[in-house]
Amino acid sequence: MVRIGLVAGEASGDILGAGLVNELGKKIRALSIEGIGGENLANAGMTILFPMERLSVMGFTEVLGRYFELKRIQNNLSAHFIENPPDLFIGIDAPDFNLPLANKLHKAGIKTIHYVSPSVWAWREYRVNKISRAVDLILNLFPFETAIYNKYGVPNRYIGHPLADKIPLESNLQAARVELNIPQDKIVVALLPGSRLMEIKRIAGPLLQAAELSKKTNPGLYFISGLADEKSLDTFAEIKNRIVPDLDVKINIGNTHRIMEAADFIMLASGTATLEAMLYKKPMIVAYRLSFLTYLIVKLLAKIPYAALPNILAGKMLVPECLQARCTAEILASELNKLLHSKTQVQQMKMVFADLSSHLRKHADLQAANAVLELLGSDKVD
Repeated sequence: MVRIGLVAGEASGDILGAGLVNELGKKIRALSIEGIGGENLANAGMTILFPMERLSVMGFTEVLGRYFELKRIQNNLSAHFIENPPDLFIGIDAPDFNLPLANKLHKAGIKTIHYVSPSVWAWREYRVNKISRAVDLILNLFPFETAIYNKYGVPNRYIGHPLADKIPLESNLQAARVELNIPQDKIVVALLPGSRLMEIKRIAGPLLQAAELSKKTNPGLYFISGLADEKSLDTFAEIKNRIVPDLDVKINIGNTHRIMEAADFIMLASGTATLEAMLYKKPMIVAYRLSFLTYLIVKLLAKIPYAALPNILAGKMLVPECLQARCTAEILASELNKLLHSKTQVQQMKMVFADLSSHLRKHADLQAANAVLELLGSDKVD
C-alpha cells in the first residue's frame, strides 16, 4: 500500500490533484490518499480530513481574520501525518499553508513535493531558500519558473499546465451556445467575477455596471455569467438586483469552461480563469480588487509589472488589466468598447494566445505522476 498525504487549498488545486491522483491510480495497484481537497479529489478516491473551503482565503488581511482556524487545521494535519507517516506529502498551491506544513513533515523524514510553484518570480524571491528546506521537489506549471529554481539549486521539474492538455485547441462556439441556450447571432460577453465570495463582493459590481454601460452603446450584447456554487450565485444575484436590476444576465452554476467557449469576449477576475480564457483564445479584460493594505504590500514587493497570467507569459501588456482604482465600471466599459471595435487587436490577441497555449501542452498529469513515482522509488510502487 502506497500512502500519500495531499492538501489542495482551492478549486484549481482540487482539479490538479484529481488529475494527478487518477494517473497515479493507473500505475499503483494499492493507493491511499488523504488530506484536504474538494469534490474532484473526493471523486478520485481521496479521504477528506478537512473541507477545502476552510482554506480558500485570499490576501494578507483576509488571512489574518482566519489565522487561528488555519493554524489549528495545519497543526492537526501535521500531527496526524507525523503520527501516521505517509510515503509522500504533496502540497498543491496554497503555499502559505502548505510550505510550513511540508517543512514540519520534511523534518520528520517524510518526502515532500510542492505542486504549483509559489510566484517567487513575481515577488518575495527570498522564499526560495525556505522552499528548498521544505520540499524534495517543485513541480512547475510554467516554463519561466525553472530558471529561478535552478539558480538556487532547488530540484524542480517543468510539467506544463494540465488545463492546456484538457482544453481543446479548437473550441466549438456554436455547440457551446446550443448547449447553454444562447442565441447564435448575439455578441456574447461572459462576466466571471471569481470563485471566492470576497472576490465576487468586490468585483461583481463593477463588471455588472460596465455591462450596463456597454449595453447602452452596443444594444446587441448578450451577457452570461458562471458561478461556482449556490452561495456564489446568490451573492452575485443580490448584487445584480441591487445595482442593475434591469440588466439581462443569464446566470449559471458551474459550466464556466462551456461559458468561455460560447463567449466572444470575457470580463473576469484575475487568477487561473485568465489562463483558461487564454487557452480558449478569448479576448479578455481582467479586473481585480484587494483590500487596500493587501494591495499596498503586494505593490511594494512586486517584481513584475503584470497581474494577469497571459501578460506574464507573453512578457507584455497583451490583455487590459483593470486593478484596484482602475476597477471601475467606466474603465471596464471603455476597454470592452475598444475590443468590440478593433478586429486587429482581437486577432493579434488570439494569435499570441494560440502560440502560448501550444507551449503549455505537455501531458502535465502524466508528467506529475511520473515525478511522484520517481521520488517514491521503485521499492514503494508495485
